[in-house]
Formats: sequence, structure tokens, C-alpha cells
Amino acid sequence: MKQGGDDLEDDFVFDDTAALSADEDQDGDVVDIAIVSQDVDEEEGHGVDAVENIERDEAKEERKRKRKEKVKEKKLKRRKLVATDSEGAETRSVTCSSPEELAQNLADMQAKSFSKMTSIELDDMRIPASAVSDTRSWTGPRSLDNLVDFICQALPTLHTRLGQKSKSNGSPTLIFVAGAALRVADVTRVLKDKKLRGEKGGEVAKLFAKHFKLSEHVTYLQRTKIGSAVGTPGRLGQLLENENALATSQLTHIMLDITYHDAKKRSLLDIPETRDQVFKQVLGEPKVLKAIKEGKVQVVLF
Repeated sequence: MKQGGDDLEDDFVFDDTAALSADEDQDGDVVDIAIVSQDVDEEEGHGVDAVENIERDEAKEERKRKRKEKVKEKKLKRRKLVATDSEGAETRSVTCSSPEELAQNLADMQAKSFSKMTSIELDDMRIPASAVSDTRSWTGPRSLDNLVDFICQALPTLHTRLGQKSKSNGSPTLIFVAGAALRVADVTRVLKDKKLRGEKGGEVAKLFAKHFKLSEHVTYLQRTKIGSAVGTPGRLGQLLENENALATSQLTHIMLDITYHDAKKRSLLDIPETRDQVFKQVLGEPKVLKAIKEGKVQVVLF
């Protein structure tokens, strides 16, 4: 009788071919588990990297978009701040003065533009007090936010005419003189208010040299009935000089945007170039000056 030990006989030899090795597949091919594992890991790694790259690119684009939005917001805030500060710094002592005082103020500014003229010649160019609108009834700020109400309250005749149908092409009731293209664009948007134009009022012409050729404005005015013309003094002067462009047959008011100050705190009449253009090309244009002296056109200081 056998005692202890295992059940194998003492002379048993293990046959390596008796069964498939754990490292063989069913076809008998040897499979390297380590390599397979590595391949799987690499494939998974590439997939993870691709996803991470996509997410990284999307995050980068999102950051760029947010930066652009912030820059845009800052520019808008800065523009609003400049406009608010500029319009808030109005010279009430000038705009809220009597027509006689305003006429004298204009004469003083006019003398700077015609420095070589004699006193007699200057008197011929002078804007009479009777041609300067008395707007002292308006006590609020003279800013774009209040321009519509300012016209309705202080200039009722102009308000009425702006709501009427224009009779002739290129012949506005109002000429609004602003110092820069951006300001012209802002004023134009305000004057398009239905409270002023109603249903019959003419178009509001936007007239400045930047981005627009003179010939384009001439063509536009020749075929369009306008109620108001808003522009820089240089471009307005060029169009007034052209008999077939900006006509004065329906003109009753010229508004000077003197309350507004630019980023350098300068008004329309503080800048030598624009001041000269106002007095020489707009108010000094022969047919305009004639209409002013005849009492057909009023000058408004806004």
C-alpha cells in the first residue's frame, strides 16, 4: 500500500504538447500578450489625444471670441463715455444766451476765420441777431438724447416743416453742421425719429467725405427728397457750391453743433479748419448768406 505523496507515478514525464499553451490561439499561432496589450494601449492613447486636441482647440477659440467681445465692449463703453463727457461739458453761457449775445459770439469766431478782412468787410459777413434763433425756452441738456425734444419745444416751426412732404429733390429744411463723420452718423440716426418726420417727412441725408465720393452725394441729392441734411462743413460746402446738388430753396434752419466736444475737448468752432469751413463754405456761401440776411434762414446754436 502507497503512503502519502501525489498520485503521479515516480517515472511520469510532463508532456508540453498535451494541451494548448495559454499563449497560443486556436490556430496554434503564438500570441504575444505584451504586444497586444501595448497596441491596445497605443490605440486608446491616440483616441484620448485626439479628443484632448479638439477640446483644446475649442477652448482656444472660445477664449479668442471672449477677448474680441471684451475689446468690443470696451470700445463701445469708451465711445459712450466720451460722448457723455463731451455733451455734459456744454457751454451753457453760450448756447443759452440771447440772440444778440450769440450773434456777437459768432462774429468773434468769424473774425478769426477772416483775419485779413477789414472791419467793414467783416460787417458785411456778419450774422445779424435777428437771424439767430432764441432757444432760451429750452432748459435741458443739449445732447443727442434730447435733440428731438429740443426741436419740438424750442423750434416748433422747424418741427412742423420736418413732418411735411419735401417739395424738391436735394432741398432740405434743415442743415445740421457737425465736426466729424462719426458725429454726423449719430445725429443722422436721431433725426430719423418718427416724432420729427412723421409719415410724410423727407429723408435725412448723411454727408461727409469719409467713404463717400462727392459725385455719389451729388447723384443721391439729385434724385432724393430730403428733409434734413447732416454733414461736416467741408462736404456741405462742396455740395452747396454745386448748384445741382444741395439746394437752399426750402432751407429755413442751419443748426451748428457747438455744444459737442471731441476727445480733445474741442468744439466745432474751436478747431481752426472746421471753423473756417463753417464760416467760409457754409454760412458764408453767397446764396446761404443772402437767405440769412433776408430773414429766410435762422441759425441755431445747439
